[in-house]
Amino acid sequence: MESIDPAILDKARSWLSDSFDQQTRDEVQAMIDHDHALLVESFYRDLEFGTGGLRGIMGTGTNRMNRYTVGMATQGLANYLKQYFHDGEQISVAIAYDNRHNSPYYADVSAEILSANGIRVFLFDSLRPTPLLSFAVRHFDCQAGIVITASHNPKEYNGYKVYWDDGGQLVPPHDHNVIAEVMKIRDPAMIRFGRNSELIEMLGDDFDDVYIDTIGSLSLSPGLIHKHHDLKIVFTPIHGTAVRVVPRALSAFGFSNVINVPEQDVVSGDFPTVVSPNPEEAAALQMALDKARETDADLVMATDPDADRVGIAVKDPQGKYVLINGNQAASMMIYYILEQWKQQNRLTGKEYLVKTIVTTELLREMADFYGVACYDVLTGFKYIAEIIRMLEGEKTFIAGGEESYGYLVGDFVRDKDAVLSCCMLAETAVWAKEKGKTMYDLLLEVYLKFGLYHEKLFSLTKKGKAGLEEIKEMMDSFRFNTPTEVAGVKVLKMLDYRKSQMTDLETGAEESLDFPISDVLQFLLEDGSKITMRPSGTEPKIKFYIGTRAKLERAEDYEALRNGLDLKIERFIADMGVF
Repeated sequence: MESIDPAILDKARSWLSDSFDQQTRDEVQAMIDHDHALLVESFYRDLEFGTGGLRGIMGTGTNRMNRYTVGMATQGLANYLKQYFHDGEQISVAIAYDNRHNSPYYADVSAEILSANGIRVFLFDSLRPTPLLSFAVRHFDCQAGIVITASHNPKEYNGYKVYWDDGGQLVPPHDHNVIAEVMKIRDPAMIRFGRNSELIEMLGDDFDDVYIDTIGSLSLSPGLIHKHHDLKIVFTPIHGTAVRVVPRALSAFGFSNVINVPEQDVVSGDFPTVVSPNPEEAAALQMALDKARETDADLVMATDPDADRVGIAVKDPQGKYVLINGNQAASMMIYYILEQWKQQNRLTGKEYLVKTIVTTELLREMADFYGVACYDVLTGFKYIAEIIRMLEGEKTFIAGGEESYGYLVGDFVRDKDAVLSCCMLAETAVWAKEKGKTMYDLLLEVYLKFGLYHEKLFSLTKKGKAGLEEIKEMMDSFRFNTPTEVAGVKVLKMLDYRKSQMTDLETGAEESLDFPISDVLQFLLEDGSKITMRPSGTEPKIKFYIGTRAKLERAEDYEALRNGLDLKIERFIADMGVF
C-alpha cells in the first residue's frame, strides 16, 4: 500500500461510504485489496467535465463514467439552468443516446435527476443520432440538451455532451459556468435522485419524421434525384444510431437504391465487425467496400456510432474504390452547393461558410471565388454553431465543415450532421452523374479549378497519466523551441492559440488572435504549407495536421503531383522528430 499516493487512496476510500451502492463499494474494495494499478487509473484524478461535457472509460471511480460521475454532472447542469433561467418559466432539456454499453442507463439517470429537480425532459425512446438531439433542442425550445455518446472512441468509452438553447454545444460563458457548478457537487448526497415521471416525455418515430421533412427542404436538385433515383448507394451505420434514420432520410430525398451491410446493421456497443467504429479509418469501411464491389455501387457511405460524421468511398478511373477524406468530401459537397446557389441566383453577398483552423484552405479559396465569406474557428463544431448564432438574422449560413468528417448544411441543426450529409453527398454524386462524371472526376474538377490542396493527419496516442504529461512536454518543446524551418522550408509565422498571439518569426512582430484560448500551435511556412499541432480534447492523443498546396494544370498529372506533396509531408513530419 506504500506505493500508492495517499491522496488517491483517501479518494478511493471515500467511495466506500453509504452514499454509494453496494456494487460500487465492493468494486472499490477489490481494487484496494488486489489491483493497485487499476485503483490509480480509476482515482488519480476526477473525470474532467470539460467545455463539452464528460468522456472517459466506463467503470468505478472518479476518473470513470458511471452513475455517480454522470449524476454529479447532471446535478451541476440542473443547478446552473435553474440559476440562469430563474424567471419561473418551465425549464426543459432534451436527451438522446447512442448504442454504447450503458448509454440508455446514463440517459435514464440524467432524466431522473433533471425531473427530480423540476425540469421537464424530452427523452428519446431508443438510440438516435446526435444531430436529432440538436434539432430537438431547437424544435421544443429547450434550454439545454444532453447526448450520451463517445462518438468513435473504443468500446470501453462513453461520454456526456451538453448543448445550449440554440442547439449548439456549450460555449463561453455557459461552458465555464456549468463546469463551476459541476465542480461544486462533491458527494452523491448532493444529487437529487428520485424520478418525477410526469415531467418526462418520450420521443418516438413521429419526431424522426419531423426532422426528415425539415432537412428535406435543403435539397437543391430534386429533379436530378428523380432522374437518377437508382444511384447505387452502399450505406453502413457501423452498428450505430444511423441504422434506421439515414436510409429513411435518403428515401425521403428520393433515392431508391440504398444497399445495406446486414452484419453492420446489428446495433451493438461491442462493434463486433470492426476494431474501431471510426469512418476515418479504412478498416471500418472494409465490409461496405466489399459490398460495393459485389454490387458495383456508385457511392459508399459509413457513419460513426452517433451519426454526426460520415466517411465515403468512390470509384477511381480504373474502377477501384478509393477512400475520400474529410477535406475532400467537404470540398466536393460545398462546391456543389455553392454552384447550385449561384445557378439559382441565391447568392446576395450576405452568405458565408465556416471551417475550423485545421480544415483545408480549399474551402476559403472556393468561398472567395463565389463571393461568399469564410470564417475560421477553433477545432470543434461548437465554434461553428457559435458563429451561426452570432450572425443569425444578419447573414445566411450555407454550410460548414471540419476535416474530421463532420459537415453541416443549413442551420436547422447546430452540430455536424451525418444524416443530412449523407443525403447531400448523394445529391452531389447525382449532380456529377448528370454531367457524365463520377465523384472522383468531380474532385479533379475542383482541384483543376481551385488548386490541389493536399492534407494529412498524424496522431500519437499516449495513454494514462504518463501519456498526458508526455503530450504536454511535446507541446512545450515546440512552443518554447520554435523551429525556424521545417525540412528546409522557412517558417514565417507561429500562431499560439494558448497565448492568443501570432508571431512573425522574421521580424519578431506580434499580433493578437481573436480566438478563445486553446492549446494549439500552428506554423505557416514560406511555400504556403501549414502545420498545426494540438492535443485531442476527446482522446489520449496529440494530433499533427499538415496541409500543402500546388497548382494542378491537367487531370492526368493529379497522381504524380499528389505523390510529390505526400513526399513533402513525409519530409515535414520526419524533420519534426515526433514519429
